[in-house]
Amino acid sequence: MRIAINNVFAVLKDKIRKCNVIIEDGIIKELSNSIVSADCVLDGEGRYLYPGVVDLHTHGSGGFDYMDGSTEDIISAAKSALTHGTTTLLPTTLTSSDEDLFLFLDNFIKASSSKEILPNMPGVHLEGPYFDPIQKGAQDERYIRTPNKKDYSRILEKGEGIIKRWSIAPELDGAIELMDELNKQNILISAGHTAATYEDITKAFDHGLSLLTHFYSGMSSITRKGGFRILGTIEAGYLIDDLNVEIIADGLHLPPSLLDFIFRFKDKSKIITCSDSMRAAGCGDGESILGPKNNGTKVIIEDNIAKMPDRSCFAGSISTGDTLVRTLINIVGLTPSEASCITSTQPASLIGIDNITGEIKEGKRADLILFNKDFNIDKVIANGTVV
Repeated sequence: MRIAINNVFAVLKDKIRKCNVIIEDGIIKELSNSIVSADCVLDGEGRYLYPGVVDLHTHGSGGFDYMDGSTEDIISAAKSALTHGTTTLLPTTLTSSDEDLFLFLDNFIKASSSKEILPNMPGVHLEGPYFDPIQKGAQDERYIRTPNKKDYSRILEKGEGIIKRWSIAPELDGAIELMDELNKQNILISAGHTAATYEDITKAFDHGLSLLTHFYSGMSSITRKGGFRILGTIEAGYLIDDLNVEIIADGLHLPPSLLDFIFRFKDKSKIITCSDSMRAAGCGDGESILGPKNNGTKVIIEDNIAKMPDRSCFAGSISTGDTLVRTLINIVGLTPSEASCITSTQPASLIGIDNITGEIKEGKRADLILFNKDFNIDKVIANGTVV
C-alpha cells in the first residue's frame, strides 16, 4: 500500500520543510519535492505534518482507565488517546494490590495482540508501589511499601519483557538494589513521589536513574534542618545536567511562569512531556473517577482539569497529545520543531524506540498528525493508517 500526503509543511527535528510524504506499508519512504502518485493520495492543503506524540505516562482517556480490569478497557483508552494524536504510549498503573496489578499486566498482553487500530504500545509504566508516603499524592497509601527483592522479583517475573519504565522513590531502603536490577533488564528508571535529597538523587543517578516523574509534582524541594538548607529532588533536576525531567504540559499543573522558568534553566534536550491523563481526558466537563472505576476517587472536571469535589486542589490531568503540543508552542513559545523533539523524539529515545518512531524521517513508522495552522488536529495517522 502506497500513500502520498501532498502539500504539507513537515515538522522535522531541526526545520520545517514544505514537501510531499510518501508512505509504503506503514513506513515513511520518502520526503519528496515533487507531486507523486500513489494508491491513496491525501491533499495536506498546506497544513503542518507533525510526528505522533509519544506519551510515557498516561492512566486513561475517553472514560476508561488502564486499570479498570479488562482488556477492552485498555483498548478503549488507547483508541481515545490515538484520536488526540498520541501514536505511542505506555499504559501506566497506580499503586494497587498485586492482584489488580497482575490483572492489568495480563490484560495488557491480550490488548497488545488486538487487531484493532491502536497506538504503538511497546510496554507499560509502573508508577509505584515503592513511594514515600510523605509525597504520595493520589497514590493509595494502603499499598505503598518499601522495595524488597522477593516482592519486586515477583513483579518483574510477571511483567518480563513488557515493563519499560518504573517510577520509584530512590531514597527508600532497598531502592538502589532495585535500580541495579532494573538496569540489568533495560527498564527506564524514574524518580517519583519522592522526598529524596539532592544527595539521594545524585547517588541514584549513579545507579541508572535517568528521569524525574511529573517534575514539581510529588517531589521534594529545599527544606531546613538545624538551620541548614538541604536541596531536594527539584533542585537536583536542574543541577544534574544529564538528568531528564518530565512535565505535565497542560499549562495548569505547571503554570506559564513556571514553564518559562523550567525552559530557561533546563536544557530543552533533557525535557519530555507527558499527559499523566486520567480517564476523563477527552470527555469534557462533569463528574468522573480518578483511578479504577470500582474503587477510585470521585472528582469534578472543570476549567480543563480534574479537581477534588470541594475544589480544594487539583485531582488529575485531562491532557491529550494535541494539548501538549499546543502548550509548548502557544504558551512556552517553542518552534514546532523544538516542540516535536520534546513531545515525540526525546521520549521515544528514552525507552529505546527512536529508531522506529518519534520523528518524520525516511525509514521510521508513519505515526503522524496533520494539524491546521492553529495546531488543532485534522487527521491522525498510525503506522500508515488514517485513524
